[in-house]
Amino acid sequence: MTNSLKETIEAVRKSFLAALDSFPSDPHEIDALKSSYFGRKGELATLYAQMSSIAPEDRPNAGKAINTLKEECSRLFEEQEKKYITLDSSQADQLDYTLPGEVQRLGSRHPISKTLQEVKDIFTSVGFHIAYGPEIDDDYHNFTALNFPEHHPARDMQDTFFVEKDVVLRTHTSNVQIHLMENSEPPLRYIVPGRVYRNEAISFKSYCLFHQVEALVVDKNISFGDLKGTLEYFVKRVFGSSVTMRFRPSFFPFTEPSAEVDIWDEKKGQWLEILGCGMVDPAVFENVGYDPKVWHGYAFGLGIERIAMLKYGISDIRLFFQNDKRFLDQF
Repeated sequence: MTNSLKETIEAVRKSFLAALDSFPSDPHEIDALKSSYFGRKGELATLYAQMSSIAPEDRPNAGKAINTLKEECSRLFEEQEKKYITLDSSQADQLDYTLPGEVQRLGSRHPISKTLQEVKDIFTSVGFHIAYGPEIDDDYHNFTALNFPEHHPARDMQDTFFVEKDVVLRTHTSNVQIHLMENSEPPLRYIVPGRVYRNEAISFKSYCLFHQVEALVVDKNISFGDLKGTLEYFVKRVFGSSVTMRFRPSFFPFTEPSAEVDIWDEKKGQWLEILGCGMVDPAVFENVGYDPKVWHGYAFGLGIERIAMLKYGISDIRLFFQNDKRFLDQF
């Protein structure tokens, strides 16, 4: 074995012993140290690679010397590693396992989801079915069939997002009324929950996106009294049996007569509007092929955000869409 190889083996031994003197405590650093000496490209592997350049008669002694070094280094490394594991275990034993663990936070339902589910449960409990319809619809179903003639001033009541010339983001869930009546024979008794869109300035009381629940009932001999009774039942289920409510005349192109429903707020000392309603206009029945002399009906629409704001005392509609954890945790 050449003097050069002996010197290299001794240099590796000294380097390894120096590394053990400052043995790391971090598991990643320990793995890095092990790899630097015992890995495929480590110091010991480099020594074995030099065997090919040694004279054949010297290879047995060279191989024995490198193997001896490897066994020595492996033994010393394992001893040092065991000390680290023992030390780490003794520190772990100092943990107090009687202390409570970290509480895993459970999510909560969004106030809009809670309110919407409550509204659906109330109406389905008295025989209403649930239907859904397109959020992107043509002008005919969103306006014309609902008695909004082209250029009619009533269209200005709802600022619209246009996808194309005659395709819009629906401004109300009333568009599903038309789809239902086009595809079904009366009698009908449906509520239609969903998102609607209006091109309005965003403020504490208005937003470009909100949720509605539309209702449509069509049958023979339906009267305004049936509408009033249904809404009184609904309002008292949501706001309590002691709530005071009133109907006042209003205007909607697709209902006649039309009304808005208010409830009295004791804290504010004023009436608060909660929904619009009315008897289905005969012109709407004619547009879908129903005989208005045989069939009668009522419709109403309510904003879920409005109901939630009144029910939970929320003063700013924008809070529903900001995903602020401090706000959502209250529900």
